[in-house]
Amino acid sequence: MADTFPSFPAAARALLAVESLSEKEGQFCGGLAFRTAPLSDKQANWLRILLSRHGLPALAEGGEHV
Repeated sequence: MADTFPSFPAAARALLAVESLSEKEGQFCGGLAFRTAPLSDKQANWLRILLSRHGLPALAEGGEHV
């Protein structure tokens, strides 16, 4: 697995493979998986929280996340 995710769609797709993802988390990640528009600060923060909560790497600094 990568040390960081280069973009939020890549991070969202990785989260979708996590078995412990809740339905609400899955809906959020499914929406991000193929999104091209930038994330709001609130969305980017929740994505960071989910990555940490499920033991996945963070988004790359300066990566495509907002």
